[in-house]
Amino acid sequence: MTQQTPIIEESWRTALQPEFTASYFNKLKETLKREKESYTIYPPGSRIFSAFNLTPLTAVRVVILGQDPYHGPGQAHGLCFSVPDATKPPPSLQNIFKELNNDLGIPVPGTGNLEKWAGQGVLLLNATLTVRAANAGSHQGIGWETFTDQVIRAISDLRAGVVFLLWGKYAQAKHQLIDQRKHFILSAPHPSPFSANRGFFGCKHFSKTNQLLKENGLGEIDWSLLP
Repeated sequence: MTQQTPIIEESWRTALQPEFTASYFNKLKETLKREKESYTIYPPGSRIFSAFNLTPLTAVRVVILGQDPYHGPGQAHGLCFSVPDATKPPPSLQNIFKELNNDLGIPVPGTGNLEKWAGQGVLLLNATLTVRAANAGSHQGIGWETFTDQVIRAISDLRAGVVFLLWGKYAQAKHQLIDQRKHFILSAPHPSPFSANRGFFGCKHFSKTNQLLKENGLGEIDWSLLP
């Protein structure tokens, strides 16, 4: 985070260049520098912008919005809800897989790594891109939300026909950033064990997403995580 512009995929770098030179982003970088002197920060610096590097702006077809990276060791790798191979899927991700199975009959996978989705144009975006170890929400309010709100606006302005999956009240509050005349929003309760039974289970967002993409002449997502 010491360079003026982070290492980030070219189409995102072009669209977000004003953010990287804004005063709030400079303050954010200084805050992260101080945080790293005293705390373990997740994900590793090289993975902070993984969602962008795996899913170029020019390829975005679906957006899944999370809130914070996982704060346990070995979990966060820059994609919301996702964990690296050989890491046990956390409860919310387990519930996502249950709904995927219920919706499309896709077997629960042996991995929680969602990079295959990212490679098909599913942007797995956390609103806050870093967190202190063992301290959920610890980097909320330091500037990341300003940045990721601009990410959502950029998608809204520069793309068309994107399906936004807004799970939970926090994600749903972002609807105001999205031009619903040219994009689609599917809302449901969060897949957390505290709320999944209130309507996430049975929302069928995976099949609905593919139907919207198909109706608009875009390829469907292969939600299976089999190799």
